[in-house]
Amino acid sequence: MGAITYDMEIPSSVPASKMFKAIVLDADTLIPKIMPHAIKNVEILEGDGTCAGTVKIIHFGEGSKFKSVKHRVDALDAENMTHSYSIIEGDALMGVVESITYHIKIVPTEDGGCICKNRSIYNVKGDGHEITEDKIKEGKEKAMTMFKAIEAHLHSNPDY
Repeated sequence: MGAITYDMEIPSSVPASKMFKAIVLDADTLIPKIMPHAIKNVEILEGDGTCAGTVKIIHFGEGSKFKSVKHRVDALDAENMTHSYSIIEGDALMGVVESITYHIKIVPTEDGGCICKNRSIYNVKGDGHEITEDKIKEGKEKAMTMFKAIEAHLHSNPDY
């Protein structure tokens, strides 16, 4: 099994603690509220929703070509604003990816905003399976769209 890794950094004018709360701690309720076409709802199967070992099913909205994925929280450190999770099952793995692991770190910037650092690791199934650059690019674009929607929501709701 091979792995494909990519890193992405997204700057934001939103304070780091506020962004971490929205993008990690409140994501299960916030994203379906502001992007119901992308994510319909999140169902917790095991755990409390954020602690390591939590397993959830994310049901995609009508705007997605996928139905659902099983998501496992691998680590969460609110003090250092880091979060690691893996997609371990679901049609979004397209039959060629064993799992996708994400490592997110929200870093404060001197101007009061933050940078969202995201490392994605696609663990491709054994020989003969490949994931194209176009599929990775598509995933990056979806992540960027979701991040920008959350950022816009935070700007329009300053008391969040």
